[in-house]
Amino acid sequence: MTSARHRVCPVERSGRLDGRLRAWVQNPEKILSPYVKEGMRALDVGCGPGFFTLPMARLVGGSGRVVACDLQTGMLEKVAGKIENSPLRERIILHPCTETALGLTGLFDFAVAFYVVHELPDQQAFFDELAGLMAPGGRFLMVEPPMHVSRKAFTASLAAAARSGLTVTGRPRFFLGMGAVLEPHHQGARATRTVSR
Repeated sequence: MTSARHRVCPVERSGRLDGRLRAWVQNPEKILSPYVKEGMRALDVGCGPGFFTLPMARLVGGSGRVVACDLQTGMLEKVAGKIENSPLRERIILHPCTETALGLTGLFDFAVAFYVVHELPDQQAFFDELAGLMAPGGRFLMVEPPMHVSRKAFTASLAAAARSGLTVTGRPRFFLGMGAVLEPHHQGARATRTVSR
């Protein structure tokens, strides 16, 4: 989900997304644990090499599922290699998206887009699609890098999310990250969730 103006990190440089230093300053378990619980269906948007995917799969447990979504097949292959001989393999669904759509069905209890939204060519279309994928009471964690995204641009992204029916319910603080937790406005009964491999 990118354009020439909004470049994604190439697979060849994915090591910088997945290194020990990053794990120290942005501990994925610490970041995710307030939101991800056992049995959840969770979505990692722009999963890259799986920095958040694997910890999320541990948090959802054997009864949960994580959909790892990325535009680049090479990134999904990196995740596949990490879980090839792991029990986490049964919990993680690898899903290639396109430049214009996630292309998913069903509902998610939690979604994360960490350093991703600023790379999207059409943020409004993304938020429109994501809002339709969020279960009632579900939460979406969006974090953007202050080195690439101004506060004005971040505020504009939140405004686009609001137009899609996603409301800011929290503003967690992160090292090298501007963050927001958003929840959908849903009416009526909770829809039936489907998970396919």
